[in-house]
Amino acid sequence: MSGGPDPARACLDAQVLAWMHEPATPEHWPADDARFEAIALELFRFQFEHCAAYRRFCEGRGRTPRTIHAWHEIPPVPTGAFKEVAIRSFPAQRCTHVFRTSGTSSELRGELALDTLALYEASLVPSFRLHVLPDLAEGTRMQLRILTPSAQEAPDSSLSHMFATLLPLYGAPGSGFDVSGGRVDHAALLARLRAASEAGELVALCGTAFAFVHLLDELTRSGEKLSLPAGSRVMETGGFKGRSREMPRAELYAAIESCLGVPSARIVNQYGMTELGSQFYDTTLRFPGKERRKLGPPWARVRLVDPARGEDVPDGEVGMIVVVDLANTGSVLALETADLGRRVGDGFEVLGRAGGAEVRGCSIGADEMFTREGA
Repeated sequence: MSGGPDPARACLDAQVLAWMHEPATPEHWPADDARFEAIALELFRFQFEHCAAYRRFCEGRGRTPRTIHAWHEIPPVPTGAFKEVAIRSFPAQRCTHVFRTSGTSSELRGELALDTLALYEASLVPSFRLHVLPDLAEGTRMQLRILTPSAQEAPDSSLSHMFATLLPLYGAPGSGFDVSGGRVDHAALLARLRAASEAGELVALCGTAFAFVHLLDELTRSGEKLSLPAGSRVMETGGFKGRSREMPRAELYAAIESCLGVPSARIVNQYGMTELGSQFYDTTLRFPGKERRKLGPPWARVRLVDPARGEDVPDGEVGMIVVVDLANTGSVLALETADLGRRVGDGFEVLGRAGGAEVRGCSIGADEMFTREGA
């Protein structure tokens, strides 16, 4: 790494970090639309100027800082493009960390290059606290059991890094990771869960849906059922796509309630991805008894668009999920996720992958994003 950060970029980072560090409560986390708009447009101008691949992409659509006047007009890059070309708004020599999408050793994996982890870490903390631990008093810790590899074992996993950041902040003594060598250590995990149940210690069991399926399989084989203390909760997210049998979410939640004693109202799904700096969560714990929907931090916005026209669909209709995330200062702030969703109140729900999404995402950048002189 050579030289200091670009002054304009440093100013943008400072504005977003200041927002992330402001006090927030489950009831009061104001959106501040004017603030979002101003930073988003300024960040778009910076990324247009400093990311050659993105500039070509935007120019191919007739979208430039001169023609865009609102955040929802910013062109979103398909996440599949991160498998094809380096998408960064800083010099390559400043890269300090790379997160990669899940996949096998033979698959082409998307890569997010970072020159700082400060925004990623600052963004994830309040979102997790307000959606997974909203009832936790200030300074209180909970037994966190993590069903993912550690950050040491999976240094290119954004999810592992997220949990490594959260453990020292919210984990009670003994909290830790329960996946090693790609497998859940079921014997050790179950012993820890039994001990927590006997001691009445609240547990937050967090991990990929894949890992939960295998934990439930182990409990089913042994015929054992646990009853975690009232107030415990589960956070599940995607991961290891296609490596296990498919289990509908309703079936997974019913099995968690039956085998672990955690009711579905205390199960929170996280929606996030490697290419994003922020995450979205179900509102079941933040707003108990209200309609389940996903919300994110005020420095991120979600659009639901018609993929053919690129325009927002009417409320209630299904559209492609587009995320505009100010935490993505080092890459591009607007991403087309290839997932379908629908607006629910002030949030949204995720309905699954769009048909042919991977093909579209991987092909769209071929003519416009690949550089002739090196990106």
